[in-house]
Amino acid sequence: MTTSESIEQLISSNPVVLYMKGTPDQPQCGFSANAIKILNACGVTNFVAVDVLSDPEIRQGIKDFSNWPTIPQLYVNGEFVGGSDIMTEMYQNGELLKLLEK
Repeated sequence: MTTSESIEQLISSNPVVLYMKGTPDQPQCGFSANAIKILNACGVTNFVAVDVLSDPEIRQGIKDFSNWPTIPQLYVNGEFVGGSDIMTEMYQNGELLKLLEK
């Protein structure tokens, strides 16, 4: 299975997937910490977190897959939502909570 295929399989079989630096308990960058904070504020407790620092192929593969250059990356119901800045904006205007409730 290629890196792209494994990414596709993971995001299509889990409602919420966050590719991040570090883990939810120990984020390794401020943007990933912010993403976790936002998901927690939305009441999301059941999500898959993928530490891109533990696998260089996944780290580059997710950027290629989404055509998005930065980490973290949030996927909801198989769709790419965005990174920390987009998550923040969507959280502030209520869009993210609505998306997560679907």
